[in-house]
Amino acid sequence: MKHRSLVVLSIVVLLATVVFSAALIAQQRAPQPAAQPAATPAPARAAQPAATPAARPAATTQAAGKPYVMPRTPDGKPDLQGYWGNGTYTPLTRPANVTKEFYTEAEYAALLKTRASGEEEQTTPGTTGDVHYDFTQFALDTAQSPIPKNLRTSLIIDPPNGQLPARVGAAAGGGGGRGGARGAGGGAAAAPAGGRGAAGGAGAGGGQYDSIQSMAVGTRCIIAGGSGPPLMDAGYNATYEILQSPGYVTILTEMIHDARIIPIDDRPLPPEQVKQWIGFSRGHWEKDTLVVETQNFNGRRPFQGAGQNLRITERFTRVADDKIDYTFTAQDETTWVSPWTASVPLTKEKGPIFEFACHETNYGPANILAGARAAEKAAADAAKK
Repeated sequence: MKHRSLVVLSIVVLLATVVFSAALIAQQRAPQPAAQPAATPAPARAAQPAATPAARPAATTQAAGKPYVMPRTPDGKPDLQGYWGNGTYTPLTRPANVTKEFYTEAEYAALLKTRASGEEEQTTPGTTGDVHYDFTQFALDTAQSPIPKNLRTSLIIDPPNGQLPARVGAAAGGGGGRGGARGAGGGAAAAPAGGRGAAGGAGAGGGQYDSIQSMAVGTRCIIAGGSGPPLMDAGYNATYEILQSPGYVTILTEMIHDARIIPIDDRPLPPEQVKQWIGFSRGHWEKDTLVVETQNFNGRRPFQGAGQNLRITERFTRVADDKIDYTFTAQDETTWVSPWTASVPLTKEKGPIFEFACHETNYGPANILAGARAAEKAAADAAKK
């Protein structure tokens, strides 16, 4: 009887132990309190983009109403890299018949339509006027490139009248002349026609057809107007590639493929006796704006009549995935009575930039000079008769 009681007691203890163990296991497997989210991997992944902003693609969508967040390079600088164009129909200086700073939307649309139609007009075959480079035929006209919307009536934003400042020594009321972008007829960075600076020295007869040295430097494939600084619409091939690396920004120009390598540090400029076609540039960051200052120009490619004393200050600020706000200030106390500033928006372009082999097929100068000599001989022979 006593043995049977011990057996029953043993069974009861065993059952109690099983029940207690099951309850303990169930408690351990129950969901943990919300105070332990750090144990899960999701929060750690969510914190990574803030630590590595360069990993976020430029195409990241922005919520409506929120300010633009520009992409950044691995070292944390604003990412300006890519292909950018500055084709425009906006003239450098405000047209004489325009008295306001901005066009209306309707006026701007009409302006674009008129300029694009003008580029499509064809000359009469067999006439002197038909001897020209057909931009439309070779897809080089401005209308076939992205054109940033710009309601301004001039690229110049200061002085407020949209004109170049008066030239030093000019008579009262003389003004500063009217350079213009291609839309204004002439090329924004074009040097004065027939000037010694543009041609590198006039020939004996004073004309650009007297010698190769008398021709414009662009015709000779030395340098083009769009190479900068400043960056201005060259008429066609108005595209740039911007590359960044620690301590440097490089701007590659499509037109005659000049490359400007800009150190981003405080290294001094070379002595003023050392000069270049595009000067010497030094850059620095002012918050999210790249500021580039350039001087030591050789003066043989005069920008709007300025010479060796020209100083250009450029500012690059990325304001959208497809737009850089680009402005420049030109200063030369021997040319203008005050500095002046222009705004030339840069628009995202589809790359790449292909080689502009200007020298390799530049038969124009030789043919032009040969034609001029033939014309002179014909005139001389006619005079003998």
